[in-house]
Amino acid sequence: MTHLETQFIHAAGVDKETGAVNVPIHLSSTYHQPSFDEFGPFDYSRSGNPTRLKLEETIAKLEGGTRGFAFASGMAAISSAFMLLSAGDHVLVSEDVDGGTYRFVTEVLTKFGISYSFVDMTDLSEMAAAIKPNTKVVYIETPSNPVMNITDIEIAAKLAKANGCLTFVDNTFMTPLYQNPLALGADVVLHSATKFLSGHSDIIAGLAVVKDPELADRLGFIQNTFGSVLGAHDSYTLIQGIKTLGARLKQSSASARVIAEYLHSHPAVEEVYYPGFTFHPGNPIHERQARDAGAVVSLRLKDKDAARIFVESLEIPVFAVSLGAVETILSYPATMSHASMPKEYREKRGITDGVLRLSVGLENRDDLLEDLEQALQKVRRAAKTPELVK
Repeated sequence: MTHLETQFIHAAGVDKETGAVNVPIHLSSTYHQPSFDEFGPFDYSRSGNPTRLKLEETIAKLEGGTRGFAFASGMAAISSAFMLLSAGDHVLVSEDVDGGTYRFVTEVLTKFGISYSFVDMTDLSEMAAAIKPNTKVVYIETPSNPVMNITDIEIAAKLAKANGCLTFVDNTFMTPLYQNPLALGADVVLHSATKFLSGHSDIIAGLAVVKDPELADRLGFIQNTFGSVLGAHDSYTLIQGIKTLGARLKQSSASARVIAEYLHSHPAVEEVYYPGFTFHPGNPIHERQARDAGAVVSLRLKDKDAARIFVESLEIPVFAVSLGAVETILSYPATMSHASMPKEYREKRGITDGVLRLSVGLENRDDLLEDLEQALQKVRRAAKTPELVK
């Protein structure tokens, strides 16, 4: 078995017909059939496209699954997976889940007669107590966005299986490089491939990988019926992004560790959320189930004013929605990723108005540290002279 970094580059293979080292882009919506009674492997690109198939085969290999599925966005992948449920079913969801998932669960699933409970999945006893006779899915996000809480995937999956539930895991932050949920007992692993897998802020894409062949057939039916599939050109672009994932994420993760330590020591920063700290409550679990802490670091400043000064003082990071790109991206969850959550709900889960999420990119680490320092110095000066904020 070759190492993952090698698989990232070679999993899609070369084109058998031409020897091209890059997968061809098949820009066709329909396919001529050999005869009246004999159909070829492709008929209509919603149902299957050769370029998309190569991507789906690639992510299935990398995650150790039976089949992979490529969707038009991360939320399309997540919502399609939830379509495995039926009216009357119940789902358990990590309480500090991504804002888009929260919105789908609370405002869309309920229209189909599917109920939900948000639970603190760092507390497996709370999770166990929340399982109902009609619970069908346990949905995990670990590390969680943005406060980086850790759920024990293996134990949670065993608990789910013992109660006849499927386990879905959002693996966006870790990618197959650092975490493999299917090997830990999960049934479906999900990615917002827009993020680290693509890595260049140039496409919107979602991926799902399934371990069980029967479940894969069910999800394949939903993908074809629901129709929110990834186009051929974006499939090609994502394959290219995956090839460099190992190099990109390793460099970003190494810088993130140094930046997390720096932020933790800075007097203007009240808290840093980073699973690589040995004192992080979930660190022992994360060390057991993942191979690195990743490239995302969240921090909490005193309040919204401090966050505003910090954001407006920085020169290098892009202030934007999303993460996982070659450029460092700074996000403000309260008005970006988690804006759909009510304020009281966000704050109960630690997503206060002072919380910012930093996705560390590939810039020179010293340049990032210097930029962070000058911005935090302005935050400190403003705290001493609050009239400057007004």
